[in-house]
Amino acid sequence: MKASELRARYRKIVIFFAHAAANIFFWDIFLSRLGLRPLARKTRSKRLHKLTVQFRALAIEMGGVMIKVGQFLSSRQDVLPAEIIKELAGLQDEVPPEDFADIREKAERELGGSLDEKYQFFETRPLAAASLGQVHRARLREDDVENAAFRDVVVKVQRPHIEKIIKVDLSALERVGGWLARYKPVRKRADVKGLIDEFAATIYEEIDYLAEGENAENFQEIFADQPHIHVPHVVWDLTTKHVLTLEDVFAIKITDYGAITAAGIDRAEVARVLLDTYLQQIFEDGFFHADPHPGNLFVTPLSEPAEDGTVDWKLTFVDFGMMGRVPDKLRADLREILIAVGTRDAGRLVRAYQQLGVLLPGADLKRIEDAEAKVFDKFWGKSMSELREISLDEMREFAKEFRELIYEMPFQIPHNLLLLGRTVAILSGMCTGLDPDFNLWDQLTPYARKLISEETTSNWDVWLDELGNVAKALIAIPTQTGRVLDKIEKGDLEVHMPRVSQQISRLERAVYRLAGSFVFGSLFIGGVILYNTENALVGNLLLGASLGALFWTIFFARGYSTR
Repeated sequence: MKASELRARYRKIVIFFAHAAANIFFWDIFLSRLGLRPLARKTRSKRLHKLTVQFRALAIEMGGVMIKVGQFLSSRQDVLPAEIIKELAGLQDEVPPEDFADIREKAERELGGSLDEKYQFFETRPLAAASLGQVHRARLREDDVENAAFRDVVVKVQRPHIEKIIKVDLSALERVGGWLARYKPVRKRADVKGLIDEFAATIYEEIDYLAEGENAENFQEIFADQPHIHVPHVVWDLTTKHVLTLEDVFAIKITDYGAITAAGIDRAEVARVLLDTYLQQIFEDGFFHADPHPGNLFVTPLSEPAEDGTVDWKLTFVDFGMMGRVPDKLRADLREILIAVGTRDAGRLVRAYQQLGVLLPGADLKRIEDAEAKVFDKFWGKSMSELREISLDEMREFAKEFRELIYEMPFQIPHNLLLLGRTVAILSGMCTGLDPDFNLWDQLTPYARKLISEETTSNWDVWLDELGNVAKALIAIPTQTGRVLDKIEKGDLEVHMPRVSQQISRLERAVYRLAGSFVFGSLFIGGVILYNTENALVGNLLLGASLGALFWTIFFARGYSTR
């Protein structure tokens, strides 16, 4: 691939995201600060759809990392509008295939012999053209006794020049990430560089097919005793770093809802098994399939429908290039969150947020706890279809009650949660697509109880720690009371009231913005009057000064505080 082609690719990606960022900035930030938020909200759906159409065209043309971004977006049926999902739904299937001559050359170089020598036959037409590799059906030779359990295989061959393409794409994303990091609300809540670095590491792991084969075998061992889970076998003597040969397990795509129903399989049961499988991966095994897009998950019927209409089936996983690992400390923190949600314990949930590092320093913990408790009261137990039917008035009431908290958004994104967050987001969309009435609470509650049971029956240290904490708190009460009384006597007592501080801060900003608007209006009117007289020079100066006042009001007075 020529250097000029790579430079052109870099420019095209950067220009697209620059255009998208400028569009969102103008409509959703600039106009909103001028008081035109209703206009921005009214046009948002149409604008986002247009950007989605443009992104889809770019992703199809570029392939590589852009397809990965599209896969993530296309799976968010739970939060993104239907028109955007529909626009991106077939993105994976639209990746243009590589010329077979290039695929043959790379595969034969890797395997050290012609395809005719290595396989009984090898289909020239690809079964699937993915973002980083291309998949072809093939059959093993009759004399391959080591893999006698199956003959039909799929061969994944890495796209030519893919490492150069990935390097360029990531470089473009780093450039865009640098722009985002300059915007304070983004910089405050996310380590953009850390997120991109972690994403880059996972992409480079994904193009190492030897590591992918090992991941597949590890995953197979973990779920060996579960009848509903199937993982393809690896043909090691036909596998290298850039070529991977696996048992052919292609079946019904997990998003082909009509075919799943036609096969007599209960889609709601598929959704339940899918979520249960991931709960085990994340909270028990600490090793999870991090790329659950529709091309990597299949529903495999194992029998004809019985008299009662039931069908035996398996959930089949493929593509183990992108795997996530959850260290013990992170897994313990995540289990705390799950237990807190499963038991509707808002206080425990906020403490788990703190342990996980997702709250900004200085966050109003009591207010967050109140908001979480309200969420549990209002939305607990509702299915996804019921959540969609919640009235706008009810949502406005909630937003009004916690407007300061929503305005401040005291959350940040730790970069070590990138893969997990992406996986959970895609999984949520898939479960909702399989079963519109999918009830997350019904799934989480028994699992949370199971974790609590394990925690209390097998770990007496938990009980001892809790008793120790209570004892320490009781012993400390007289000392703490004495300190408080001493400070009151000396006049040194300070009372921290986050909500009052926030209200005062917002009031200060409003005052400064009002003053800025008054200065702008005065200078602008004076400039217009003088511009049409012999004092045109002074008029121009006043108009220029009014422009400066306008920019100060929009961009600086909003965040100004005397504190």
